[in-house]
Order: sequence, then structure tokens, then C-alpha cells
Amino acid sequence: MFRLVLLLVVFPYLAQSACPTIISRSEWGARAPKSSKSLAQNPAPFVVVHHSADANCQNRQSCKNRVKGIQDYHMNHNGWQDIGYNFLIGGDGNVYEGRGWGIWGAHVPNYNSNSIGICVIGNFQSIAPSQTQLDALKQLISCAQEGNYIRDDYRLIGHRQGSRTSCPGNQLFNEISRWAHFDAGVRP
Repeated sequence: MFRLVLLLVVFPYLAQSACPTIISRSEWGARAPKSSKSLAQNPAPFVVVHHSADANCQNRQSCKNRVKGIQDYHMNHNGWQDIGYNFLIGGDGNVYEGRGWGIWGAHVPNYNSNSIGICVIGNFQSIAPSQTQLDALKQLISCAQEGNYIRDDYRLIGHRQGSRTSCPGNQLFNEISRWAHFDAGVRP
């Protein structure tokens, strides 16, 4: 135990995990996108947080099914080229790759070309996301900074700040509004 503590004191970066577990598109069974294009601004200046506004998922299989359902809805009902978000976070604490890093999304007009859109699976109007989901969201944002996928001075916003919607729900919005980089000045 002493050696581990000594290593962490001398080499503190060993204690940090750069990225959360990210379940790839192939792992969750994604359909191929009809098309995709790179972000207009990369690294992205914005991170936009969403909620799925439906039931949460609690294990990898139910989360994979939920993400597939979201992709099907976005492509079949909305007519989009792919799932709208860059990443989704399940109740199991895993991050599911949507469009991925550096890809133009379909999650909020006027920000699709210059943001990473992250959807936290669940409805957070009246209840808060789990600490596991919030930790995964923070870790994914840190991973994006370390990987130079978002700017060091990125601006964090909720979907409702980009268009007239209740997304990402009052509870999740209240949570992210206390985080570093949150930009209260952005309005739809």
C-alpha cells in the first residue's frame, strides 16, 4: 500500500484515468450513418448537454438497446443522417459513442457544427441523474479537453440555451449550471 501511495505522490498522473469507458458504435450495434462531416470548428468551442427525456437504462444491454432505439428514431422519424448526439451516457455509467469526436451533430440548431453534443439517458425534469452518470459526464468532458476535441476555454450549455425546449430537464440543467465553463449568457 505504501508503494502505491508513494507512486501516486511522485507520479500523480497515474491516478487519473483520461477517459471513461466508451462503448463503440460497433459494440452497441449502430447502423451505418447515411453521411457525416467534420465539425466546422475543431476543437469544438461548445459542449451541449441533453437528456433523452425517457426512461433511464441500468445495465449495458438495456443501454445498448436504448441507444439503438434513439438512433432508429433519429434516422427513421426525424430523417437525420445518424443518431443526433456525439455521445450518450447510460445509467450503467458507460459512455456510448454516437457520432463520435469531431463529427457535425444534429442535436441543437446553430451549435451542431461547433459542439460536442452529450445526451444523458433518462428524464431529468423532476429527478436528478445518478452520481454515476454525472461522474461519467465530467470525465468525458475532461477526456475531450485532454484529447483536444474541445477547446481549453470551451463553453458548457444545456440544450434549452440553444433552442426553445425543456431539455436537458430542470434537474440536470441546475446541476451543470454550477460547473466550471458553464455559460449562463447563451440564450435561444
